[in-house]
Amino acid sequence: MLQKTYEAFTVTIEDKVAHIQMSRPEAMNTMNKAFWNELPAIVRDIDMNVRARCIVISSTGKHFSAGMDLAVFGSGEGGGKVDRYVAAEAFRSNIRQIQSSFNALEEARVPVLFALHGGVIGGAIDMISAGDIRWCTKDAFFTIMETNIAMTADVGTFPRLQRYIPEGWVKEMAYTGRRIDSATAKDIGLVNDVFETHEACVAHAMATAKEIASKDPLTVTGCKTLINYARDHNTADTLDYIGVWNAAMLPPSHMQEAFAARAEKRDPDYPDLLKLRDTPM
Repeated sequence: MLQKTYEAFTVTIEDKVAHIQMSRPEAMNTMNKAFWNELPAIVRDIDMNVRARCIVISSTGKHFSAGMDLAVFGSGEGGGKVDRYVAAEAFRSNIRQIQSSFNALEEARVPVLFALHGGVIGGAIDMISAGDIRWCTKDAFFTIMETNIAMTADVGTFPRLQRYIPEGWVKEMAYTGRRIDSATAKDIGLVNDVFETHEACVAHAMATAKEIASKDPLTVTGCKTLINYARDHNTADTLDYIGVWNAAMLPPSHMQEAFAARAEKRDPDYPDLLKLRDTPM
C-alpha cells in the first residue's frame, strides 16, 4: 500500500485502486489554492504513471466540500491601476486554469468515482460533474451556491451537469440556489444510489472500484473514451469512431485471456496501460 499526504488531500493506493480523500474538515474542505494545484497533479500522476486502474474521491468531516475558499478571490495580483479590458482577459485566462483542475478528472484514462456526504456545495458541484459515477449518503444535499452570492458558476457545472440531469432541474438549481436532497438527487440521476452512512457509501465506491480494476484496463478506458465521445457527438460520428477504435485497439489476446480465465476459474491477468510522457518529447 502506498500513502501520501498533501495539504488538501490524503492519497492511498492499494490493489490497483487510488483513494483520494479531501482532508481539511476543519475548513469544511473548501477549495483553497493548494486544492486547485494538488488535485490535477495527483490525478495526472496516477493516470500518466499507471499507479491505479480506478480512482475514488471522498471527503472527511461534516461536509464533502463547502466549495470555493473565499480567500482565493482576494489573492490576485494587486497594486496600480489596470485597464479593465486587459484585466478581464487575465481573469478569463486564470479561470481557464482553474477549470483545467476539474478537466483532469474527465481527461484521465481511468474512471473517477465519487462517494459523497453532507454538503456538496458550489464548486463541489463543478467537481463531481467531471467524474464518472457518483453515490451519496442519506444526509447529502446539493446546491449551486454561486447564485446565492451573486456569481455565475464558472468551473464546469453548466456544460457538464445538464448531461446527467434534466435541463429543467439544472435551471431550477441554478436560478434559485436551492438545495436538493439525496432522494431527489437519485430520482433525477445525479447519483446512482443513496446509503445510510458515509462508511457504507465509501465502502460501496471502493468495492465498485476494485471490480472495475479487475477488468481489462484497455477495455475500460475504451468505454470511458467512447461514452464521453458519444455524449458530445451525434450517433453517426460516434459509430464511426467506435469502428476506428476497435479496428486499432480491439485486443484478441485480452479476449482469449478472459475466456481462459473463465474456463480455468481464475482471475484474468490483463496488461496495464502504458505510462505516458509528462512532456511533449
